[in-house]
Order: sequence, then C-alpha cells, then structure tokens
Amino acid sequence: MANSANEQGKSKTPSGINPAARRRARHYGMQALYQWQMTRDPLADIELQFLTDYDFGNVDVEYFHTLVHQIPAHLDELEEAFSGYLDRQLKDLDAIELALLRMGSYELIKRIDIPYKVVINEAVALAKKFGATDGHKYINGILDKLARDVRAVEIAAERSR
Repeated sequence: MANSANEQGKSKTPSGINPAARRRARHYGMQALYQWQMTRDPLADIELQFLTDYDFGNVDVEYFHTLVHQIPAHLDELEEAFSGYLDRQLKDLDAIELALLRMGSYELIKRIDIPYKVVINEAVALAKKFGATDGHKYINGILDKLARDVRAVEIAAERSR
C-alpha cells in the first residue's frame, strides 16, 4: 500500500521534515516578523492572528512558532552577526530585507540542522517574492558571507566531496 502522505504531496525528507510545510512556515514567519517590526505588537498576538487568519493545514506550525519567538529573543546576537557585512546602517535596511536577514541569520547560527544552502535559497526565494527588485541579490550576498564564517566546517566538507 502506498504511503498516504506521499500520495497527498506531503513527502518528507529522511529527517522527517516536510520541505513544503517548512517553506510555508518561513513564508508566514517572515510576514509575522515584518508585522512585529512595524507594530511591535506582542508576538503571541501576532502568532494567534496568523493561526486564525490563514490556512495552516500544510504549514510546519511548530517551526513557525519557533521563528516568531526565537528570532526576536536573539535579536541583538543576530543583528551583530550580519551587520558587519552591510553596506548601510541597519536602520536604513528595507523592512523585508531586515526580516529576511534576521531569519536567515537565525537559521545559519541556531539551526545547524538545516543545510546552509537551504537557508540561503529559502531567504532568496522570499526576497524575490516580497522584496524590492534586486533585494534577493543583497540577501544572497550577506547570508553567503555570514555562512562562510558560521558554517565554515560545513562549507569545507561540502567542497572536499
């Protein structure tokens, strides 16, 4: 008998992660972080609004929750990690770029279970969808430089294959 999850297009990687559900968690996570940046409303209120207003049927809700709460909890560390690569002041970043740099930095630094290429590709895809015309190139460049520092071992191992 075929795996019903696979029949419904909900395939999982060997680690048990559903890539499409995780991608949607990032999508909504970036939007929730953007809203938080703009309003500074309580994170729990923003999370509840998203869970109520959007269809989370095929979203990694646990990962969405993690992004929405852990990125603000580590804000200073994350911004310090990427700010040295910026060509402008943090306050001058586009709000979408800022949300994506925070999210990408969080994943690169705190979620070493996620391959660095996945982190960068997902952030770039979201920048193409929501950001300014060439914002994805900027996000790619900053996160690539950060990855070389915080994921040097992973990058070196990949290159030696």
